Amino acid sequence: MIHKKTRTYIPADLEIKWDTLEPLYKDLVSRQLNSVTELEHWLHDRSELEAALEEDFAWRYIRMTCDTNNEQLLADFQYFATEIEPKTAPYGNELNIKLVKSPYFDELDAHKYFVYLRGIKKSLELFREENIPIQTEIQVEQQKYQSISGSLSVHIGDKEYTLEQAAVFLKDTDRAKRQEVWEKITFRRLEEKEKLNDLFDHLRVLRHKVAVNAGFENYRDYMFQALGRFDYTPQDCYAFHEAIELEIVPILREHAQQRKEALGLDTLRPWDMDVNTSGKPALKPFNSGEELIEKSIQCFRNINSYLGERLEIMKDNNLFDVESRKGKAPGGYNYPLSETGAPFIFMNSANTFRDLTTMVHEGGHAVHTFLTADLELNDFKHCPSEVAELASMSMELISMDKWDVFFDNEEDLKRAKRDQLVDVLKTLPWVAVVDQFQHWIYTNPDHLASERAEAWLKIYEPFGAGFADWSGLEEAEANLWQKQLHIFEIPFYYIEYGFAQLGAIAVYKNYKENPEKALEQYLAALKLGYTKTIKEIYETAGIKFDFSASYVKELATFIKGEIEKL
Repeated sequence: MIHKKTRTYIPADLEIKWDTLEPLYKDLVSRQLNSVTELEHWLHDRSELEAALEEDFAWRYIRMTCDTNNEQLLADFQYFATEIEPKTAPYGNELNIKLVKSPYFDELDAHKYFVYLRGIKKSLELFREENIPIQTEIQVEQQKYQSISGSLSVHIGDKEYTLEQAAVFLKDTDRAKRQEVWEKITFRRLEEKEKLNDLFDHLRVLRHKVAVNAGFENYRDYMFQALGRFDYTPQDCYAFHEAIELEIVPILREHAQQRKEALGLDTLRPWDMDVNTSGKPALKPFNSGEELIEKSIQCFRNINSYLGERLEIMKDNNLFDVESRKGKAPGGYNYPLSETGAPFIFMNSANTFRDLTTMVHEGGHAVHTFLTADLELNDFKHCPSEVAELASMSMELISMDKWDVFFDNEEDLKRAKRDQLVDVLKTLPWVAVVDQFQHWIYTNPDHLASERAEAWLKIYEPFGAGFADWSGLEEAEANLWQKQLHIFEIPFYYIEYGFAQLGAIAVYKNYKENPEKALEQYLAALKLGYTKTIKEIYETAGIKFDFSASYVKELATFIKGEIEKL
């Protein structure tokens, strides 16, 4: 069994409620600090308290998403969001002020604490007391997306399926079957369109208010600061979008043409985009959630014994929930447990190839959690998404060389690798679309739902619109953005996937040239947590933090070459 780290400041049996927490915060605020040594000890005590709170919140979130129909679990989550977070926020700001005003602040190791202190200063700039109740409301409201989406299901034949389970049929070689299922899934989503539009409009208004209160013209500019995007600007994001349109979209358009010819179709429709063009049934790398976990452990062990041992530890401690079921929130995630030093992996497996890639993706995050578990301060583990997603997306590619665990014959293995490499390229335009769409949403804060749908279509089209013909399906196309959880729950967290995908391709390129060295560099980068800048972490991984058109072209050429070998 794994155990939480031994507490040296807060009580071992601390109950997370405000009556027990407030005395600890008051102690940290009022404590006399008479040397840099005492200041650092104070930082460790604060870190211990914050780690305990984060882990408590993590379990509330995990349990709620595992069973969205359980009202008590929702109430437990909302209690933290409404009764704990709003009260800790002002104290957090007071502690930040105490830190930067300490006479020993300048004696802290500038090299060791640079990234951490940069973030503290930014938090102080952005903090507004009047935003606390608004952010609490946002926290509660955005969880409604999970409840709505988690309840959706469709009937196929005489059986009920979650949307994730039903999506398996989109790989069926029977085109009529694919169309029937696609329409059922799509129309089921459209039934919730107005409800989700109303929810999003409410969230948009609240988010804009937070930005204005903090002195920003719009939520986009506020979030670039709040997310600590010190290493790039909105203009860099637009440059990335252009590079993807220029270098990636033509390759995918070529693939779409090959797909159309291989399937013998005059026109590709949205239900034709997931079926394998070989005419063979969908790949089936495992038959149950338990088998997925076991094979993933073996796959990771075959890359490096340390990696396999991490997933084994998680299995032994019941830190997986992988099967799709009604009432479970959609999507997948790896949630770090700040005190325990291990993570929880949540996903919705329907026994498909996509579930394999989800597992190795989340497994990359899990390894990252373990590697950063012993960093000195809790904040050192709070990696920006550009780094966190580098961990997961690189693992998707590195693990491919050991996928023989999942596939008995060479032909299926080649099919799987080819599908994965094509998906890597397909990820990039979708990221560009979702990111550009969010730029539009928040720099046009007073838009109507109808204008939002028009903006989505205008942005989606230049990136290939999924490379399918949407004639007669315009409402469904205009509503595609609603299936992206991040837009509702984690605004602006998406461009990171694009930057990290480029980084992952570069890691994989290194791995193909020298596996041992590339893996060593990759793990060394992850061990840094967020104690270095993004650029320095990428350099440690042996790659560049670069999203210029020339770099995108170089990496796209490499992936295209790898696809052609299969």
